[in-house]
Amino acid sequence: MNVDILYFASLREVLGQEKEAAELPETVRTVGDLRSWLAGRGGAWATALAPGKAVRAARNHAMVQAAEPLQAGDEVAFFPPVTGG
Repeated sequence: MNVDILYFASLREVLGQEKEAAELPETVRTVGDLRSWLAGRGGAWATALAPGKAVRAARNHAMVQAAEPLQAGDEVAFFPPVTGG
């Protein structure tokens, strides 16, 4: 399954890219699986997307939880929580 992945704010800076297209293995079925798979790249990926790290996700422009299923062609965005001030 192919998906487009977007990274915003500090994630974009840490990971050194704003977007990518990815061919996912069959084991990646949910947004949470995708996050874990990306963290498995190691280095900055493991740090930025570590379990327990505050990272929000959206699927096709709608906020979602980790259990949200993925479909081919989805756009998934990861970003830190927004704070006001």
